[in-house]
Amino acid sequence: MKKAFILLIYFMGFSMGLNAQDSFDPDVLLEEARTLILDGKYDAGRKVAFRALANYPEYADILILVGRSYAWEGKNDSSSIYLERAIIASPNYEDAYAAYLDNLSWSEQYEQAAVVLAKARENLGMPLPNGIRYVESRLLYYQEEYNAAYDIAEELFEKKFKSESLLDYMQTLRRLRRDNAVGLTYDYDNFQGDIAPWNTFSLYARTRTKLTGALIARVTESSRFESTGTLFELDAYPSLGKNAYAYVNIGGSGASFFPEFRFGASIYYNLPKAWEVDAGFRYLQFSESTTIFTASLGKYVGNWWLNLRGNLIPGTGNSLGTSANLQARYYFKTGEDFFSIQLSTGVSPDEETRDPTQLLNSYRVKIGYQQLVTNRFMLFGYTGYSRDELSLDRFRNNLNLSLGVEYRF
Repeated sequence: MKKAFILLIYFMGFSMGLNAQDSFDPDVLLEEARTLILDGKYDAGRKVAFRALANYPEYADILILVGRSYAWEGKNDSSSIYLERAIIASPNYEDAYAAYLDNLSWSEQYEQAAVVLAKARENLGMPLPNGIRYVESRLLYYQEEYNAAYDIAEELFEKKFKSESLLDYMQTLRRLRRDNAVGLTYDYDNFQGDIAPWNTFSLYARTRTKLTGALIARVTESSRFESTGTLFELDAYPSLGKNAYAYVNIGGSGASFFPEFRFGASIYYNLPKAWEVDAGFRYLQFSESTTIFTASLGKYVGNWWLNLRGNLIPGTGNSLGTSANLQARYYFKTGEDFFSIQLSTGVSPDEETRDPTQLLNSYRVKIGYQQLVTNRFMLFGYTGYSRDELSLDRFRNNLNLSLGVEYRF
């Protein structure tokens, strides 16, 4: 009898232990699964999530986590199963639609994405939450509807939508939009009595083709050293995929103070976390030829764009010219209204239309402002001061003023 009683107590305790294991907190399991999945341990994280779903099959956050984990692995069909369940379980939950639309975008299932977007409008109402609007813009971007995508992104920027990559994304759309434009710039350089001032006018026209991306033709006429010369240039920005593009420049002039021939190319690549890198070269043929190797690292931080560029200019013998340029822009209401400041040092740090062999060194500061006044007119202006080292004991001070206007059609 005593043994039977002990067995009964043991059995009851064992049963209570099983019940205690089954009655777990799903929120705790969600955090455990999230930690594992964000650490790249997808299978282990999903095992924990499935334990919770066994008792709580309509827990939307767990369904979304599982769905996103499959999407991050490229298992888009499996992802859709769980994200569809999340929307059914919580039809008014914004995160479920955002995750599902991300997955469909990455797998290029645009027709299904349009269906999910329509369901979001039906269940969430209009206007859609900012997070869904951002995904909607990305969908338009993937379908090469760049103007419509930009309009949404600009609206979100004005609403101060918090996204680490929004400004970076807007600059990409600006490059891809199919806008035509003509513009005129004027530069005045005063050398404080050392030499006569330079007056430079530049007329440019911009369009876009599928082959070249943005295509810019530019004619620059300048009065320098009591003579006048004209420089002709052509710039192109061909796309190299969703995350990369190239810059190509070719030009030439018959004037002695412009390069007889110039050619340059760079490749730009957009990295995660709103970083951008580029690398390339510039070839300038004056009385002697010069090759400049250039690279930069850029970062979008909130409304700021920061960029550090370095240049190397191999010389004769063991000489090596170097220059550096630090530029910062602060964007205001739109992705085209900004204040900028630039600090430069080195051989011809930021002016490639001059012969870099003329200077030993240069130090420059430049500030500017650009404003999109209407949808068609843009105004911009810059002013800067530089101190150029012409020889070991001779320096020249330069005050620069630049004004410009652009008309879009």
